Amino acid sequence: MLGVYNYTVILTYFGMLVSFVGLSFTINGDFKSALICLMISGVCDMFDGKIASTMVRTRQEKCFGIQIDSLSDLVCFGVLPAVFVCQAASENKWSFAISGVYLLCTLIRLAWFNVDEEERQATSQQPRTVYLGLPVTTAALLLPLLTGLCGMAGWSLTWAAPLLLLAMAVAFLTPFQLKKPALLGKLGMLACGAAGFFILMVGVQP
Repeated sequence: MLGVYNYTVILTYFGMLVSFVGLSFTINGDFKSALICLMISGVCDMFDGKIASTMVRTRQEKCFGIQIDSLSDLVCFGVLPAVFVCQAASENKWSFAISGVYLLCTLIRLAWFNVDEEERQATSQQPRTVYLGLPVTTAALLLPLLTGLCGMAGWSLTWAAPLLLLAMAVAFLTPFQLKKPALLGKLGMLACGAAGFFILMVGVQP
C-alpha cells in the first residue's frame, strides 16, 4: 500500500476523518456538532507534530508527514469552515464568494508552508520556532467562539461569520512573524478552546 502507516500519522488521519464527519453535519444543518468536529480536529493538529517528533523518521517519511499534514489541514480548516459559513450564512449573497476566497487563501498558505518547511529542513535539523502569517488552525478556535457568542447575544451569523473568514484569509497570507507556541502556550490555547467550547454549548441550541 502506498503511504505511511506508523503511529506518527494516525492523529492526522483521525483529525481529517473527524472533519469529514463535520462536513456531513454541516450539510444536514447540525451546526453545533459540525463545530465540535472542527475543534476536535484542531486538538489533533496541535499534537500530531509532537507525536511525530518522538520517532526517528527517514527523509521520505518526513516529507510525507509535511504533505499529509497540510492536505489534512486543507480539509479540516479550509473546506469545513468554508462550507459551514456557506450554510450558516446562506442569506448573505456574499457568503459563497467570501468562503471561496477563504478556501483559496488557505490552499495558498498551506502550499507555501510546505515549500518553506522542506527548504528549512534541508538546511537545519532544529525544530521550527516561528510561523509566517496566521496558522490556518486558528479557525478551529475563532469560528466556534464567534458562533457561540452570536448565539448568546442573539445575533445572526449572516455577516459576522463571512467577515471572520475574510479577516482570517487576509491574516493567512500576511507575512508577519508569529512565535510557535511551546507547551505552556499550547496549554493556554487548550484553555481558550475549552472556554470556546463552553460558550458554543451555551450559545447554540440543538
